[in-house]
Amino acid sequence: MFSEMLLGEVRDRFAHVDSCPKTGPRIFFENAGGALTLKSAVETSTYYAAIPDNQGRDNEMAHDLVDTINRAKANMRMFFNAPVGDIFVGESGTELLFRLIMNAVLGAEDGGVVLGSTLEHPATRSACTRWAKVAGKPYIQVAHNNVTGAVTAEDYKPYLTPDIRVATILHTSPVTGMGVDVASVAAAIRAVAPKALIIVDGIQHASHGLIDIAGYDIDGYVISPYKVFSRHGYGVAWTSPTLNAIEHNALIGGPEGNWEMGTRDTGAYATMSDVVEYFDWLGGQFSDSADPRTRIEAAGAAIHTHEQGLTNAMLHGTGNLTGLVDMEGVLIIGGVDNPAREGLVSIAVDGLNSPDLVTALRSRGIRTHTRKADHYSGNILDPLGLTDAVRVSMCHYNSLDDVKAFLAAMHEILEG
Repeated sequence: MFSEMLLGEVRDRFAHVDSCPKTGPRIFFENAGGALTLKSAVETSTYYAAIPDNQGRDNEMAHDLVDTINRAKANMRMFFNAPVGDIFVGESGTELLFRLIMNAVLGAEDGGVVLGSTLEHPATRSACTRWAKVAGKPYIQVAHNNVTGAVTAEDYKPYLTPDIRVATILHTSPVTGMGVDVASVAAAIRAVAPKALIIVDGIQHASHGLIDIAGYDIDGYVISPYKVFSRHGYGVAWTSPTLNAIEHNALIGGPEGNWEMGTRDTGAYATMSDVVEYFDWLGGQFSDSADPRTRIEAAGAAIHTHEQGLTNAMLHGTGNLTGLVDMEGVLIIGGVDNPAREGLVSIAVDGLNSPDLVTALRSRGIRTHTRKADHYSGNILDPLGLTDAVRVSMCHYNSLDDVKAFLAAMHEILEG
């Protein structure tokens, strides 16, 4: 895990790390709903929000805006490890997933099927359902493993046929917290349907570990920057040359293959540079390499190790505090020692409604979130016979003291 000194440096780079501007001191375990924001991203947003100039004009500021966007695209290309293809922003991660899936389904060859999994967020499941119907293509969903809370290449294999036109993969579940081996799933799909267009929802994964698009052999990848230390109001997508070549909405006579609609928000791009620069800085604490991508990879590995330490302490206990595993009546979704877990523990407690537990934790200064068996989480909770669950989602700026406070609060609530 991070040293106390490094963790202090990390936490100092984030706004509202230990207190809410509305309610005061609190522990933030709602990172899956939206991570904390880098102070540098707040400053950058403020700066660009005040600039009246647009890109493409004949003045120094307009030229600087274009340079800022190009620099941000280069930074994101390095962060994604995406040497080819296009990178652009849209309304949100959900909107971009809908847009990519729509164009992939409508632009693919006639016939065939659209393939996804029951693990996925409704952003992809809803888009596939709608546009597969419009295109007259069956939409097939691979059943995820209810015990592990994940889906693997082996789960996909019985569903793989040569006529797959579009396939979707969820990189990490925002309900179970389990990551998916995107490279192995994509390889299994390619082995049977080499021309399939593969689109990945990386929204939940982005803050927890490494993204390696060059190693995935996919056609689309989407993130939501507010879940990876930037701000609300935009999403980021990467598209492969194959997906770029498919006809999609664009201004007549505009740049060929362009996905962006209207004037771009320079501040959105600029804050993603802040995010990439933060990963670069963090990786520099673990690597002496002069190569920024190597430092970013080091940051991803360090984040995974630190968050694994936090989740292990939450599950198994730390010091004189027993963990969730030893608390009577606590069900841990996805199992206990699951190597796919990425900084998130979802629980249900016998005889205690999840909203009531979230309220009890909030009154003790710990912010978590209820997941209900609705259109967002029913695909995970319904097969388990659960109407709701409590999501406790951590990030690398959380501390062992945060976990200790959570466990102490859980003991007080359950024993009170």
